[in-house]
Amino acid sequence: MRIITRIKGKKSYYYLQHSVREESKVHTREIYLGQTIPKNLEQIKKRLLKEININLYKKFESIQGHFQTEWRRIPSSAKEQELRNIAIAFTYNTNAIEGSTITLAETRQIIEDKVAPNRPLRDIKETENHSKVFLAMLEKKQKISCKLLLEWHKNIFSETKPDIAGGLRDYLVRIGPDVAPDWQDIQRLMNDLMKFVHQKNMNPVELAGRAHFIFESIHPFGDGNGRIGRLLMNYILWHTGYPMLIIEYAKRSSYYKAFTHSEEGFLQYFIRRYLAVHKKRLK
Repeated sequence: MRIITRIKGKKSYYYLQHSVREESKVHTREIYLGQTIPKNLEQIKKRLLKEININLYKKFESIQGHFQTEWRRIPSSAKEQELRNIAIAFTYNTNAIEGSTITLAETRQIIEDKVAPNRPLRDIKETENHSKVFLAMLEKKQKISCKLLLEWHKNIFSETKPDIAGGLRDYLVRIGPDVAPDWQDIQRLMNDLMKFVHQKNMNPVELAGRAHFIFESIHPFGDGNGRIGRLLMNYILWHTGYPMLIIEYAKRSSYYKAFTHSEEGFLQYFIRRYLAVHKKRLK
């Protein structure tokens, strides 16, 4: 959001402008401020954001409605296979982002056929365990809590990283070039995050995006933060009736880059990806 100046003759006119990118198009909204910048500028900014968010929320609700209609059409006997297909795609991509050597075809072999490829045992176990956690997460709705996230972490990494599985870190780590929050602050930060995810006044798509960013900023685990953060994001979406978002391995560069921005910057990326992935459900 920015203030722009247009000069006509010898007079200056101020406008408040905000742009939102959706796929390859940029949509811009403007509010005329006058020949001087008004004192209630912050209130005007909030009004503009509210108007933009109302339009976004309508799109999110359209996606939710179409998804629920599609899901109801699927016979019960076919839903189990559909969920396995989602688990395969999500597990492959989320693990590949973190360096797993398992291919998409091999992920299917591990999950569906129980066949282990000629790959590192660690990658095989984390693929197998992640898919189990993911499917169990979809099947059973539980209150999001620090304990629940610790259980996910333990169940995924207990066989490959037993020294850190299911426990918050108690040492400093880096997130790229930056130092993550001090380990002594993690429990407090996680408690704040749990309060945040249980609020009632935010659209679930926005909530999922913000929760993911905040979780990754806390970086509560010694390893596996990305995978748990993406599970949390999709848990929020699924259990509020919205289709999930799989961050594709092929698009990891833009995903990584989004985390170098502020929370608002990351949210803009997240919304663009969500609308792009589910654009057919907007019709």
